[in-house]
Amino acid sequence: MIIGIGNDLCNIERIQRSLDRFGERFEARVFTPYEIAKARGRRRVAETYAKRFAAKEACAKALGTGVPRAGVHWKHLGVVNLPSGKPGFELTGGAAARLARITPLGYRAMLHLTLTDDHPWAEASVIIEAVPLGAP
Repeated sequence: MIIGIGNDLCNIERIQRSLDRFGERFEARVFTPYEIAKARGRRRVAETYAKRFAAKEACAKALGTGVPRAGVHWKHLGVVNLPSGKPGFELTGGAAARLARITPLGYRAMLHLTLTDDHPWAEASVIIEAVPLGAP
C-alpha cells in the first residue's frame, strides 16, 4: 500500500547561486558527507546537488512534514546510490522516526526515488510503500 507520495522541482541555477554565495556553509547545512563527496566527484556539481535537494524536499512531502519541520532536517534525508547505481535514501534522526510512525504495524516501509534533470531544472519523485513483513 502507498503511504506517501512526494514530488519536487528545483532550479539548478538557484543551487549554483547558493554554492557561489555560501559555498561549504550551504553544503554542510543541507547535505550529508556522502552527498558532498558524490557531488564534488562529478563534473556537474550544481546539477548533482539540485537533484538531491529536490529528492529531500520530495521525501519530506511524502513523509507529510516538509523541511525543516516536525524534527525532520535536511541532513536526516540522505540520498545514496545503491550498488546498482539506483538512487535511494538513508533516513536518520527525525526522518527515520517519522517514517516509523507512519508505517502501519505489521509492515515495513520501502522508499522509491527517481531523479532527473534538464537544465535549468532538476526533479525528484518519491513513493513510500508499506509492504507486509515477510514479503519479498
